Amino acid sequence: MVLIDQKRIGQRINGVQIVADRSSMVSYLKTHWVDEVFFDIPYRTDMPSELVDQVIKMGITVHTKVSRIVDADTRIKDVEQIGDYVVLTTSLGSASPWAAFAKRCLDIAGSLVGCMITLVLIVLVGPLIYIASPGPIFFKQKRVGCNGRVFEMYKFRSMYMDAEERKKELMAQNEIKDGLMFKMEYDPRIIGCYKDSNGRIHKGIGNLIRDLSLDEFPQFFNVLKGDMSLVGTRPPTLDEWSKYKPEYRARMSTKPGITGLWQVSGRSSIKDFRQVVALDRRYIENWSLGLDVKILFKTVYVVLARKGAM
Repeated sequence: MVLIDQKRIGQRINGVQIVADRSSMVSYLKTHWVDEVFFDIPYRTDMPSELVDQVIKMGITVHTKVSRIVDADTRIKDVEQIGDYVVLTTSLGSASPWAAFAKRCLDIAGSLVGCMITLVLIVLVGPLIYIASPGPIFFKQKRVGCNGRVFEMYKFRSMYMDAEERKKELMAQNEIKDGLMFKMEYDPRIIGCYKDSNGRIHKGIGNLIRDLSLDEFPQFFNVLKGDMSLVGTRPPTLDEWSKYKPEYRARMSTKPGITGLWQVSGRSSIKDFRQVVALDRRYIENWSLGLDVKILFKTVYVVLARKGAM
């Protein structure tokens, strides 16, 4: 993607199409998935510093001609060659090709083991789900992945078939008040969960599946496909994504994961979405393979200690 004067929209430079100018840039980014932006600012034209900062806050990697270096508030800056241009590349986080390759190898190895466990769980958990709530044992939903890519995420179904319709009726009870996530202490949509006349909550098979994070296991197939990673940020629904402020989109500048930093940092006590974004950004900006391994081990502890579902 190239930002340049409006007269050249639709043209190509080194095979890259110019798709927006200064005025249409933000609206384009909100409606398309974008990994990187290349700013080519004509000579004697002021650098759109606020626009550059806004794009960076969305988690999108920015390339700028070295002659137009801007002092943006980010941590990673690299000089690269793109076509005939020497550019300054700015992003929230950066991984070397070898580090990215190692992460993918870890994902493949872990997902193969996870997929085999999932096959066993289909035999053990599948009939329990069907008996308690006749219907498919899997729940499929479109989610937003890295930089706005849409994919279909798999889970074991832990809620009744009409859960999505009933969610609209329960939004007033959402503990995350801005509607960017949905969280309830007592969720009647969960299979077997109900409240009696005395106000006592009774839990069922759906709660057990969620408490042990068994519902997440089919996502190992998403990891194997490459839609997700073992460790990353949790993918939002399409509706949640549409409500994101530009700076919130930065949390999806990496591949989404089955688990992540915020899931092992007291997830049950987090009720402010800004805390989620802050933890996700910390993960992205400080990523290392060692951090992924640490989060994976901590995830096992959190699940076994029943400190909250993933």
